[in-house]
Amino acid sequence: QVQLVESGGGLVQAGGSLRLSCAASGRTFNRYPVGWFRQAPGKAREFVVAITWNGGSTYYADSVKGRFTCSRDNAKSTMYLQMNSLKPEDTAVYYCAVLTKGSWGTVLPTDFDYWGQGTQVTVSS
Repeated sequence: QVQLVESGGGLVQAGGSLRLSCAASGRTFNRYPVGWFRQAPGKAREFVVAITWNGGSTYYADSVKGRFTCSRDNAKSTMYLQMNSLKPEDTAVYYCAVLTKGSWGTVLPTDFDYWGQGTQVTVSS
């Protein structure tokens, strides 16, 4: 069992940066790939990025590629999302979750478990 807690969200102007954290309790986190998703009001939950258990590989949604960077520190059981050049369309609640069912490369929320409560990111124009 693992519990995830996201933090670091806030209000930022377009072009600005934020760094999100996803802190985990439980040893499961360090053995699995994990990912970030986001959900804007009235929209479906959208895949952002996933990272392997050791941080050696990632895959990103095209909408954030080149602007967002995902990393993890297993010694701290924490995953990070560095978001640069933020745009108003990045406004959403950001969630982290563990990849437990699907194959590497999946973008389906149903392939992930142990969702955190989310952290709000708002980008003003």
